[in-house]
Amino acid sequence: MLDALSYEFMRHAVLAGLLASLACGVIGTLVVVNRVVFLAGAVAHAAYGGVGLAYFLGWPVLPCTMGFTLAASGVMAKATADGARDADTLIGALWACGMALGIILLDLTPGYAADLMSYLFGSILAVPVSDLWLMAGLDAAILGLTLFFWKDLLAVSFDRDFAATRGVAVRAMHFLLLAMVGATVVMVIRVVGLILVMALMTIPTSMARAGARSVGAMMWRAALLAAVFSLAGLALAYALDLTSGACIVAVAAAGYFVQRLALSRGPAGTRA
Repeated sequence: MLDALSYEFMRHAVLAGLLASLACGVIGTLVVVNRVVFLAGAVAHAAYGGVGLAYFLGWPVLPCTMGFTLAASGVMAKATADGARDADTLIGALWACGMALGIILLDLTPGYAADLMSYLFGSILAVPVSDLWLMAGLDAAILGLTLFFWKDLLAVSFDRDFAATRGVAVRAMHFLLLAMVGATVVMVIRVVGLILVMALMTIPTSMARAGARSVGAMMWRAALLAAVFSLAGLALAYALDLTSGACIVAVAAAGYFVQRLALSRGPAGTRA
């Protein structure tokens, strides 16, 4: 693996994995703590509509997908914040419609989208410098917003009713959370793709929860685990000539099941 770092595209891949891991650790923790994994998954799949729109209009893919994803996350945030009876149905419809719209627009786009599969399953080996700068900017924005609204986000995560009585803008925090989820999804597209993005956002976080004494510690543990999985999966893909995104998620899944097995046996080798 070390000899591979002599290639520029491998250095870009390593940087992309580390940048994506930081966002996944922070936002993945908020997603799990707030129990909005279904919502985050819907945002991730709806983002495919933005990919199709970018190809159809001939616009830059990531900025266009970002705008589309933020719009979709805003609609989903409004539906769930208002407590609509059919919120789950609406979210499911947006999930499916986003995917369908992306496919239809791609069908209508003249020519063949050669790198289309990279947005579905990731192409960390093909990340350009421009995407790295975008990812770094998104990381800075996500970290800045999380730190600035830290107390409010914590309050909303554990008890929304109590947070509301304390004057926290619960509705605004809900919109902010889903907007950051959308930004993270777009960032991770190049690393593992839209199909596998939720795995990198939730598996490290689920593992980091064990033994974590605070949400902050959980975030940093999740980011570290995501970075380890990204680098290990990248090395495995390079060594065996396999799809990088799938290898990253496979390594993460293996780590998750090993931890589950270890915890189920307990400290003395017996079932806890």
